[in-house]
Amino acid sequence: MYNDTITAISTALGEGAIGLVRLSGPNAYEILQQVFFTIKGKTRKSFESHRLYYGYIADPAIPADPLDEVMAVYLASPRTYTREPMAEISCHGGSVPLEKILNLTLRMGARHAEPGEFTLRAFLNGRIDLAQAEAVQDIVRSKTGPALEQALGQLAGKLSQRIGVARQKLLSALAQLEAMIDFPEDDVPFASVSPQLGETLAEIDTLLATADAGQIYRQGIRAAIVGVPNVGKSSLLNALLRNDRAIVTPVAGTTRDLIEETLNVRGIPVVLVDTAGITATEDMVERIGIERSRQAIASADLLLLVLDSSRPLHSGDLELIAAVQSELAIRPTTKAMLVLNKTDLNQGENENYKLESELNQKLPELPRVSISAQTGDRLQELEDALANLALGGQNLAGRSLMITNTRHRRALERAREHLLSAIASDEAGMVADFISIDLRLAMEAMGEITGESVQESLLHEIFSTFCIGK
Repeated sequence: MYNDTITAISTALGEGAIGLVRLSGPNAYEILQQVFFTIKGKTRKSFESHRLYYGYIADPAIPADPLDEVMAVYLASPRTYTREPMAEISCHGGSVPLEKILNLTLRMGARHAEPGEFTLRAFLNGRIDLAQAEAVQDIVRSKTGPALEQALGQLAGKLSQRIGVARQKLLSALAQLEAMIDFPEDDVPFASVSPQLGETLAEIDTLLATADAGQIYRQGIRAAIVGVPNVGKSSLLNALLRNDRAIVTPVAGTTRDLIEETLNVRGIPVVLVDTAGITATEDMVERIGIERSRQAIASADLLLLVLDSSRPLHSGDLELIAAVQSELAIRPTTKAMLVLNKTDLNQGENENYKLESELNQKLPELPRVSISAQTGDRLQELEDALANLALGGQNLAGRSLMITNTRHRRALERAREHLLSAIASDEAGMVADFISIDLRLAMEAMGEITGESVQESLLHEIFSTFCIGK
């Protein structure tokens, strides 16, 4: 499908110890041969595949003017990432040598690669399937150990194998139906295919049961820390990060803008958003910060409502509780937790009882954790509760396979719908033609995951999100 040679910088932009320029295509060997020179200034007559060579890169028209000292390797097809001839040039990681070497390979006849084009070629040439190709992007973007483990498992083909076995069962059922359709004169006896379809349906349900948690491990969640001024929101952020990220003072209203930091909570990437204390104010800057806080609440997946446990609720707390209740009613998928801070401050039993009583009355459904952001007391309990709430009570960390990709989830859901329809038709005694229509659509939906049935527009959509050079 692709018969030209592409080139790109495959390492991140900016300064680094090493940078990599990669080529793939029929002319990769010839281009490397023309631009690579030994340390004595001579060209190489041949390159042994998969062997590193030390030298420098220069324009063949002016070989005495090196662009950079490099290590280069030629990779013969098919034992390459793309299954095409490839060449990789490792130079110093500054932007100048990388750009110069890239521009030289372009002048020598290569074309600049599109985003994800190396991985696209690996897919089109049959080295990996589409689910494995998407796993490459997930590996690059993984922020926690569990996210990386899931991506590596998908790259190794665990999801593809499960999908392949399930599709094979459907193919067997389809062959049985087509025998009845194509050879009616042979009196092929009718046999229900519902048991076979039911097995595949159960497999799909098993995979879909992991999707919510899988997408959280892959994408993470946004957790907004909300509360009235001076309840310890910024202290809580610093305590969870184990770092003084936010300014903390006894003066109310210190935080006037949103502060975002990513935290690994039991393998879940959690973007913590420290918001300005929500209260009535005439200060214009503070009002802007409060408005941004309200926007952060509206876009958060999880709300940490921080209250001062050393005193009873006051009007500001009650207004904020009402705002959180309203948000939860508007967006039922949003989750919330009460964080009762300042347990290190002495307080009489009557006051404790009064606060708990008020909360039981106003927010009985919300989980709560009592902590001290100042001393760090029960922070681990808060992290456990946060992870448990984010995962809806499921604990799937360490599971060998989860559905982490929204596209895969939607494809499985479509396959499930068609299987239910096929089973209903089968049990209603419908003719084989009707059953086979839904069966084919179910197989097509599952084939979209691995790329066995995929349109070019979908490939463009998927690979356009990749880095250039990957």
